[in-house]
Amino acid sequence: MYRTHNNGDLRLNHVNQKVVLSGWVQKIRNKGFMIWVDLRDRYGVTQLMFDADRSTAQSMEVASKLGREFVIQVEGLVIERESKNPQLPTGDIEILVATLTILNSALTPPFTIEDQTDGGEDLRMKYRYLDIRRKPVRDNLIFRHKVSMAVRNYLSGLEFVEVETPYLIKSTPEGARDFVVPSRMNEGQFYALPQSPQTFKQLLMVGGMDKYFQIVKCFRDEDLRADRQPEFTQIDCEMAFVTQEDILQTFEGLTRHLLQEIRGVNIAEFPRMTYDHAMERYGNDKPDIRFGMEFGTLNAQAQHKDFKVFNDAELVVGIAVPAGNAFSRKEIDQLIDWVKRPQVGAMGMVYCRCQEDGSFKSSVDKFYNEDDLSAWAEITGAKAGDLICILSGDAHKVRPQLSALRMELAERLGLRNADEFAPLWVVDFPLLEWDEDSQRYHAMHHPFTAPKPGQLALLQTDPGAVKANAYDLVLNGNEIGGGSIRIHDKATQSKMFDYLGFSPEEAQAQFGFLMEAFQYGAPPHGGIAFGLDRLVAILGGQETIRDFIAFPKNNSGRDVMIDAPAPIDHHQLRELHLKLDLPT
Repeated sequence: MYRTHNNGDLRLNHVNQKVVLSGWVQKIRNKGFMIWVDLRDRYGVTQLMFDADRSTAQSMEVASKLGREFVIQVEGLVIERESKNPQLPTGDIEILVATLTILNSALTPPFTIEDQTDGGEDLRMKYRYLDIRRKPVRDNLIFRHKVSMAVRNYLSGLEFVEVETPYLIKSTPEGARDFVVPSRMNEGQFYALPQSPQTFKQLLMVGGMDKYFQIVKCFRDEDLRADRQPEFTQIDCEMAFVTQEDILQTFEGLTRHLLQEIRGVNIAEFPRMTYDHAMERYGNDKPDIRFGMEFGTLNAQAQHKDFKVFNDAELVVGIAVPAGNAFSRKEIDQLIDWVKRPQVGAMGMVYCRCQEDGSFKSSVDKFYNEDDLSAWAEITGAKAGDLICILSGDAHKVRPQLSALRMELAERLGLRNADEFAPLWVVDFPLLEWDEDSQRYHAMHHPFTAPKPGQLALLQTDPGAVKANAYDLVLNGNEIGGGSIRIHDKATQSKMFDYLGFSPEEAQAQFGFLMEAFQYGAPPHGGIAFGLDRLVAILGGQETIRDFIAFPKNNSGRDVMIDAPAPIDHHQLRELHLKLDLPT
């Protein structure tokens, strides 16, 4: 028996019990005649004591040779500590060691394995197995497990069935780039790793499964950032015989359950907002509604004077920054420099101080009088003591620029409280979006999304005006889930492929299996997929998903621990019928 208890178990009521513990050496304090060792496992830390008067000479000798991260086993007696440590659950006791066995020695780790470490991110990713020993990382992985179990239990309670779908599937031209897998047995042909189980879960509805879910790995070969990985995990769900309202109610319930179960937060209302309203008032389709600063359109109030910058703009739009009049001129200049960065791309920023006495002072006083500035304040909702920030230019550029500024200001003002949760449904997305490069429409979600009822005929006359029967669930400014009611008949699906530029032959080659299935009694159906990595991070009070993934990739999509991706042997290449120009 390696252990009778875990290192987080023992309390004062265990005093005088003989115990066996195992774990890793975290700290050693050697006073010569007395040695203290902190022993760690994933359950906690227990202090060991080696006393020259009470421990054996053999155990004292072995203890003196211990190093950090040695794996050891001890047998001893639980005793009450003289100097208690209120910071540790086990801080009232310690183990008077009788025997000590080294199970494995260890090299000195490249960084300290403590809550606050001296290791940089790259170093910790290279030695991720050591990083996982640290409590913050370990707790994040346990937290992810709890969220996953809460999801499984809740959906199982609603009679959802978890079904596994294939990982080796067919490549499709829509969406992000696929990761492709060459087939050894089928020369010149390739599988693709799934970007989602979309068509398979629709086929499960045709098969009568009725309520499906899966916590599933998905893969996209695209550029990375802090909240995106080449492989990610979805909570993938589908239901038959449902309307949009049924799905919103079901997964609103799941989200409410997770917030209550995981964070102890009760959310009564899940507001709904149309895509058009979100873009007009927040500049993006996943607005953070924990704070205000809604957009105010100022064209009518700003384009009647001789200020050419505003007069030449398609859109003049501003936000009221609460208590922003307290910003110094230097701080405002820093904001102007911030919006001019290439990542934001604004040409500049006009500002107006709403002073405490009710007067106004702007950076364009030469062109605008007090009445003009008062009108700006009314449109943006600015009050005395606020600051109005205004951007102008092409509408499709200005809205995301002001949205970025809004989020930056909220961060600087401490308005994005990680312990506050504000969910939101965004609905009525456009079904199609125009792509300038290809000069044709693309599906905004995917080609299986149904148009809103009664709007199918609009595809012939005004395709850009057609709304999708689609919805996104937003939490604290992050899209955590998205889905739609699906097309479930062959004729409508064929029309959709036609509008998206697929020839009948291309549609048949790519999705013939799905359209054939629709001819055998496909029920009305729809679903949603949650990004588990992002959902867990937000519930955990963070926005970087890497902290909640056991073995994440870096920003270049590399696993620096196992050094992947990596070249493969020439013999393997030949077996796969691949010819690459490789260095000799």
